[in-house]
Amino acid sequence: MGLFNSLFPKKKTSGNPLKWDMHNHILFGIDDGSKTIEYSLEMARQFVDNGYHKLVATPHIMADYYPNNRTIIQEKADALNKALKEHRINLEIQFAAEYYMDEMFLEKVDNNEELLTFHGKHLLIETSFMNRPMFFNKLVFELKTKGYTPVFAHPERYVYLHQNYAEVEQLMQQGLKLQINLLSLIGYYSPQVKKLAQWMVKNGYYHFLGTDAHTVEQLKLLPEVYRNKVFDSIDFDKVENAK
Repeated sequence: MGLFNSLFPKKKTSGNPLKWDMHNHILFGIDDGSKTIEYSLEMARQFVDNGYHKLVATPHIMADYYPNNRTIIQEKADALNKALKEHRINLEIQFAAEYYMDEMFLEKVDNNEELLTFHGKHLLIETSFMNRPMFFNKLVFELKTKGYTPVFAHPERYVYLHQNYAEVEQLMQQGLKLQINLLSLIGYYSPQVKKLAQWMVKNGYYHFLGTDAHTVEQLKLLPEVYRNKVFDSIDFDKVENAK
């Protein structure tokens, strides 16, 4: 077996095989990501340096903190795309949103408001890091009934899942797609987050890989992710933003 492996070694990942990023906070002045258009341009340069040419910007929509809507988000995306062209930065910005599962979001779904999606009808959702909302299952069911494909942002970061890995498998059985943060794989957030993220990779519990970038500094850490052996073990044929 050793001789076979030496003759036919496992093909290593070269750099970043992801074609586009579907979770980031590059739009300026509307959430906890970039604060100015100049900083967004710095982030854009880092994205290009890391091999990206298209982003789906996903600013938070959260009732108590970030009451964003399509008009606000589109204005920022248009302004940033214009600035990118002026600075000759080869990066396209599309937009969706990262919806926090609060009462406001529940009302939007109940009232059949048009939600901001990506990649067809994919919808990025998140919860509190400490507790899953009581209406979580009901809301996921309603979203699927209305034709959306819910994508659960960074499950590995939720404290309520750190002691219950089996619940991650249940999320997939409910029809959710799962998105892992790239920096989770190298322990950027915490050892517990890293452990769960690596377990998800090992078991194939992922559909998207996102940067969730809020800062230039985070983007500068991505080459470390690409060199990580866990990243190299990912089956990119099943990663939807690697296609």
